[in-house]
Amino acid sequence: MIIKQIIVGSMAVCCYIVACEKTKKAAVIDPGGDEDTILAEVKKMGLSVEYVIATHGHPDHVCGNRKIQEATGAKIIMHADDVAFFEQAEVKNYFSMLGLEPSPPTDVIVNEGDEIKIGEVSFQVIHTPGHTPGGMCLYNSPNLITGDTLFVGGLGRTDFPGGSHEELLNSIREKLLVLPKETVVWPGHGYGGHQSTIGVEAASNPFL
Repeated sequence: MIIKQIIVGSMAVCCYIVACEKTKKAAVIDPGGDEDTILAEVKKMGLSVEYVIATHGHPDHVCGNRKIQEATGAKIIMHADDVAFFEQAEVKNYFSMLGLEPSPPTDVIVNEGDEIKIGEVSFQVIHTPGHTPGGMCLYNSPNLITGDTLFVGGLGRTDFPGGSHEELLNSIREKLLVLPKETVVWPGHGYGGHQSTIGVEAASNPFL
């Protein structure tokens, strides 16, 4: 599997290009800006983007969805609970204050345990509510893309609408820390670093 991390946008989002080495089919995860940079990297790598995947619906992670979709024809994937949450008028109004473009309509809705297949690569959907109702992580052993659920030495904030600190901690402890210690953590922002492992976070993350 190919995995390429790119820091994008005004909020320094960790965007990921993931791809099947054999088929060159790819997905872009959390394109939070700098779409031309993302697309240039896709072209350089000789990839065909089939999906744009949102680990959650916050505008800083989905504001590039439209441009990537228009350029590639990719289908947008989001968890069912975030699709429903971010369609609410009051939620849209609240997050409009960030001045970032919301995502176009979701094409593929996923739930806990679903598999997202990209060529011969498959990611398991792990539903991790707490940062948002439909926050999710993507697991392809040994790699875990955690969005804003788990950072290096930190975790996602829960003071936005739809957030729950207790729910987020439960998600991390019950669904992520049970994975093998060598699992590589790829976070949604590089606040404490751009890569870690489940073993390191379980042992040293002060919020856990």
